[in-house]
Amino acid sequence: MKYRSTINSKVYRKLLPIFCVLTVCLVMLFGCADPSAPKKNEEAGDTAVQKIKIGLSMDSLRVERWQKDRDIFTAEAEKLGAEVIVQSADGDERRQNEQAENMITQGVDVLVVIPKDSVAAAQIVQAAHAEGIKVVAYDRLIRESSPDLYISFDNEQVGYLQAEYLLRQKPKGNYFLLGGAPTDNNAQLLRKGQMRALQTAIDGGDIRLVAEGKHWAVNWDPRDALKKAEQVLTQTNNRVDAVVASNDGTAGGVIQALAGQNLAGRVIVSGQDAELAACQRIVKGTQTMTVYKPIHLIATKAAQAAVALAKGETLAEATQTVNNGKIDVPSILLTPIQVDKANLDEVVIKDGFHTREAVYQE
Repeated sequence: MKYRSTINSKVYRKLLPIFCVLTVCLVMLFGCADPSAPKKNEEAGDTAVQKIKIGLSMDSLRVERWQKDRDIFTAEAEKLGAEVIVQSADGDERRQNEQAENMITQGVDVLVVIPKDSVAAAQIVQAAHAEGIKVVAYDRLIRESSPDLYISFDNEQVGYLQAEYLLRQKPKGNYFLLGGAPTDNNAQLLRKGQMRALQTAIDGGDIRLVAEGKHWAVNWDPRDALKKAEQVLTQTNNRVDAVVASNDGTAGGVIQALAGQNLAGRVIVSGQDAELAACQRIVKGTQTMTVYKPIHLIATKAAQAAVALAKGETLAEATQTVNNGKIDVPSILLTPIQVDKANLDEVVIKDGFHTREAVYQE
């Protein structure tokens, strides 16, 4: 026992200096650490909580312009540090509501909604607000609810610009008004603007509305526009001088119907969105004009507004309001531009929306 004790004592004396050195190193290590620096796990947790998540609920991606909206919006939001979840309902309002519910479940901070049906989408607003989630109505107003922001172009003014342009070109004659989707609040606003431009000429007998002005293209579908235009041409024995088509897709359907009667280029036709095919038709002379709504502007501003709402910031640019049947919705309304062959290069191509080579097919 005495021998063992001696050995242990010797080992202890040899190891003691090593223990002391290790103790001093540990003290120095923790003593030099920055007490204000967050712990790694806490920092990672805070980052996950603070990252803004935006849900972009889209009616459809069938129309060319909506693909541009999606891409520009997403790029701007990500540049601002947000994550974007995109869902397209493919023209089905029930699917859109279900997709929005799913994004709410995923914990988005803001929902940006391009509604298929302006009334049905009120359920999205209610469901989002129940979870403390802000809602932005993008380009199309959501009715009978309380969205936090509406951002769009002045759609009544778009309709006015369409009809006003054609009226200057053809101050007398038979006019066919082809509306967009009857479930889209924008289609109603466009018609209101169109009638504001034409009403005096109608009252004076210079303009006559054929087909009683009651035709609307279901889902903004060019095929339905083609069908409606063919019906009107048959009913009027081709006596149509101007067609106020509410967007470029429906204008394309109308022009196809006119071409079938050798009237393409002889009947003036309006549009909206400055789609590539429409710009090509304007160059060829089969479509008279379009209304350009700078997509980069609305998509960028919408992304910036969504991030600001997620942070609880005040939107200084929401200086206007639009009544949706329930409240005056804070709104950002942008200015649309008439485009024809004379200013196509200066407005659409210079803005980078399309290349000159694509438009002129060089």
